[in-house]
Amino acid sequence: MSNYKTVFFILGILQIILGLSMLIPISTQIIYAEVDSSFIGASIITIVFGVLFFLSNLNHDKKISLQQAFLLTALSWLSIAVFGSLPFIFSNLELSITDSFFESMSGITTTGSTIIPNLEIAQKSILLWRAMLQWLGGIGIIVMAITLMPIMNVGGMQLFKISNSDSSEKLLPKSKEIALRLIYVYLALTTLCALTYKIFGMSFFDSITHSMTTIATGGFSNYNDSIGHFNSLYIEISSMIFIVLGSLPFIAYIKFLNGNRSIFFSDIQIKSFIKIILSSVFLLTVYMFFQINDLSQINLRPIFFNVISILTGTGYVTGEFDVWGNFPLVFFLILMFIGGCAGSTTCGIKIFRIQILYIFVVNQLKKIIYPKGIFLIKYDKNTVDDKFISSIISFIFLYLIIFFLITAFLSLSGLDFVTSISGAATSISNVGPGLGSVIGPSGNFASLPELSKWILSLGMILGRLELFAILVLFLPSFWRN
Repeated sequence: MSNYKTVFFILGILQIILGLSMLIPISTQIIYAEVDSSFIGASIITIVFGVLFFLSNLNHDKKISLQQAFLLTALSWLSIAVFGSLPFIFSNLELSITDSFFESMSGITTTGSTIIPNLEIAQKSILLWRAMLQWLGGIGIIVMAITLMPIMNVGGMQLFKISNSDSSEKLLPKSKEIALRLIYVYLALTTLCALTYKIFGMSFFDSITHSMTTIATGGFSNYNDSIGHFNSLYIEISSMIFIVLGSLPFIAYIKFLNGNRSIFFSDIQIKSFIKIILSSVFLLTVYMFFQINDLSQINLRPIFFNVISILTGTGYVTGEFDVWGNFPLVFFLILMFIGGCAGSTTCGIKIFRIQILYIFVVNQLKKIIYPKGIFLIKYDKNTVDDKFISSIISFIFLYLIIFFLITAFLSLSGLDFVTSISGAATSISNVGPGLGSVIGPSGNFASLPELSKWILSLGMILGRLELFAILVLFLPSFWRN
């Protein structure tokens, strides 16, 4: 494994950072008189392993190969999930290794599914750690999507190669600068969100934790009722605004800072994202009208909130949307798959892929009508080559195949159909709550069999890293090249 010393060197640095970040929950324990050994022990173990990885690979190569990039991507998320689970294992929650790993993986992948049945009695240090995991996972995937994944030719930032005149090679020298700017933007949005929550009535602690999970579109809350606990119109509006801001491509923020003031109004992906939100709200409003036949009785507040929360994969809830009828359940299941914009904290198939697939299908229909015609596929005034279209079709096909496989395995583990299909969707799309009475908005994942939790954890990391970055590691030909 000498060729992979760079990978383990970087992993060591990441583990040291993770271990040091546990000092923040330790400070919280001191403030709230919750001092125990859970975070102290977890921090020491994490830092020790990180230092060992770091010191044993000091003579690493400065460059990173394609194989190393893929391996680093997978191992980064896996190692953080493993060591991030230690505070849960050592806590007074009496969680099993399976439950602890599930909660940690749900956090770092910004999924938001939880196995903690009563969040109100959980230690504040644990609640803070859950929020921190999601916050770190959110910024982590953004930085990786824009700086590393274009090199690998996978992930949502394939779009970056199309929508920019710069080649990926030309972009690489700027990757550090871009990463720093992304972190600044992320911190600024988180801070602004926390201040807004505090102004509208949240406690200092709640505003900090919820701002982290809002910008990360993660959805972890400190309460079983999620955002609905606060029963505040202003908090819900604030939450929707910052969820949308976290769902926009972060490269757009950099372009805005560089002088492109119209980027948020001209970007084709952002415009489609807003259109999907508005059209979804309109469709559900029409449905509710035909259900109750009284327009004055329709409450747009939960419709708007749940559409934005489910579409972006945030997973906050303000009520039990599963009592609205069968059509909203199917519709929300579809929204889970769509996701937000590429290069954001959201997951799912991503809007740009659906846009290009739509253009491709329209062009195929035109070719049937006009067999001799030549039709180019253009996205945002840029021509999309066949190789890129093939990768998108392959991704969507593979996405659906894995979704059905996860559904089948969950069924084999003993879950009912609704729980299996929604659990598969919520894991691979990193949404959070599922559908039905077990894992729906009013439930949690604690009662699921251990095998189901491991299957869902696998689905989370596959969805977070957009399938190919994980699956390619299992191809022998990849390692021979």
